Amino acid sequence: MQLYNTLSAEERARLIDEAGKERLTLSFYAYARIEDPKKFRDDLFIAWNALDALGRIYVAHEGINAQMSIPAENFEAFRHTLEAYDFMKGIRLNVAVEQDNHSFLKLTIKVRHKIVADGLNDETFDVTNKGIHLRAKEFNELLEDPDTIVVDFRNHYESEVGHFEGAITPDVENFRESLPIINEQLQNHKEDKKLLMYCTGGIRCEKASAYFKHQGFKNVFQLEGGIIEYTRQIREEGIESKFIGKNFVFDHRLGERITDDIIAQCHQCGKPCDNHTNCANEACHLLFIQCDECKEAMENCCSTECLETIHLPWEEQLKLRKGLQVGNKVFRKGKSESLKFKKSGDLPDKPLAKAETKDIRQKIKIKKTLIGKAEHYFTKSEIAQFLIESNELSVGDKVLVSGPTTGVQEITVTEIHANGGPVNTAVPGDQITFKLPFRVRLSDKLYKILPTENA
Repeated sequence: MQLYNTLSAEERARLIDEAGKERLTLSFYAYARIEDPKKFRDDLFIAWNALDALGRIYVAHEGINAQMSIPAENFEAFRHTLEAYDFMKGIRLNVAVEQDNHSFLKLTIKVRHKIVADGLNDETFDVTNKGIHLRAKEFNELLEDPDTIVVDFRNHYESEVGHFEGAITPDVENFRESLPIINEQLQNHKEDKKLLMYCTGGIRCEKASAYFKHQGFKNVFQLEGGIIEYTRQIREEGIESKFIGKNFVFDHRLGERITDDIIAQCHQCGKPCDNHTNCANEACHLLFIQCDECKEAMENCCSTECLETIHLPWEEQLKLRKGLQVGNKVFRKGKSESLKFKKSGDLPDKPLAKAETKDIRQKIKIKKTLIGKAEHYFTKSEIAQFLIESNELSVGDKVLVSGPTTGVQEITVTEIHANGGPVNTAVPGDQITFKLPFRVRLSDKLYKILPTENA
């Protein structure tokens, strides 16, 4: 009986393209007492694999946390597989607003100790004894109550670019750090205050609300469905947004704009900005906020040291990284002495600037021409393979790699390999490879940036 993936991500992407059917990206979670997570995992894999469901799912004794992609035509059948379990009957499925057929390319269901790491070792803690769920309108009303304390249970790099007005925003790098900090800070308000909490999609404050009830807090509330569901409700119902700025998301976009308020600064120059960047130096890979001007000047790097490193020959970069836990193995979260304007902890509500009212996907309009498509990505060597279909590509050209999951990535080509060796210029029909610090997918296109009239 098959309980594992038999196709590579590239093979799966090709089959999805050939099928030509729309898929839905969705997420859900449920806290429950699961006696045998291993059997639960195996049963789900068998049922979902038969429906061509893909995704990243964690199961544990305390429940399930899932982000998935399923064929739209199998949606109801998929829902039936969930409702076969009492604790998932009527479960809310958060369907993404923007769909991406390649959002997941494997079905991975892992058994974990917990679906949300909390650092707690208390057998008497009942995660299902949660707080009262509030819809957007109710949440806004409770925010106006002077006896309410609102807490953001996300990490510092999330709250820095967007949060609810007046929220406590702990300076933490993970969820488990926030629980003891907030518990100690609010010890004297267990009975006289209303504790109101929120996170991105609901799963973290679902556990936090149960924890604080366990600690003796009498009035515990949480935002139903998190910021994601709050945004949907305020837009559909015409409700004023009490959330300001961006909602950080864990995909290639790194953020969804909720309001046009910019409350953060470029970590390098201090200009109002709320766009995150991952440092281009694979030995760093720091997540930080960077404006377009610094992005161009620093070539996506967080420091002059990293900028110098990315211009070293590739072999030297590999030597510098040897033995280090770097690159995609570590998600560094925006703490560095090189970042002069990094803020976290007690954050302001006052906007520093307004975002331009334009399609956030457009950013800066660039003249470009399509020259090829992605064919493969060699993960260990971080080499991308493309087929040149039209026009030429030369060393020194600036290119864009664009796709629904990859987003829009701009780089300068420093070397090209084709026909078994290095070349200065590739022509239509050439199958080329060159170094890329990010993965490409079969849906990705390769564009050459054309010089502007003012260049």
